Amino acid sequence: MWSEILAKFAQFPAQERVAQVLLERGLQVSEAGGVFMEGIRIPNTEIAKQAKVDRRAVDQATATILSDQMLADFFLNLKTFVFLRDVAPILKLGVIVITPRDAAQVGVIEEVTQAIADCNIRIRQAVTDDPYFIDDPKLTLICDVKIPGSLVDKLLQLGSVKGVSVY
Repeated sequence: MWSEILAKFAQFPAQERVAQVLLERGLQVSEAGGVFMEGIRIPNTEIAKQAKVDRRAVDQATATILSDQMLADFFLNLKTFVFLRDVAPILKLGVIVITPRDAAQVGVIEEVTQAIADCNIRIRQAVTDDPYFIDDPKLTLICDVKIPGSLVDKLLQLGSVKGVSVY
């Protein structure tokens, strides 16, 4: 899917960078051409700073998006969500970040979550990066307790897991 989106911006690298910022942040394009996060208007100058482009590239990118049905359907419907990873320590929750050997492989999430369940640890949130949109996708799991070393060892023994980070 990402390759299809990129192809639409192939001749416009500044617009491509804008589209990437919109996608990474879950920012919507409105039918009027504005950029929003859950109903809050995001100024083009701020998006341009993040994308390291001129503000006009944001206007051009949103016009390109709205002129193409597939892009419009996609960017009109993006949503943001509450991701607990960075506040988990404040909430006394455990965080496991899994680097899979192959994120497109079937069963990675099942294998990892089963290992966690076998340790009688509850998962509060699971977030995966889409391997078709993100170059180095990760599986992030927020658990109801700090992560014991024995679980890390168990996860590292799984065939689908290349690396584990805990915090």
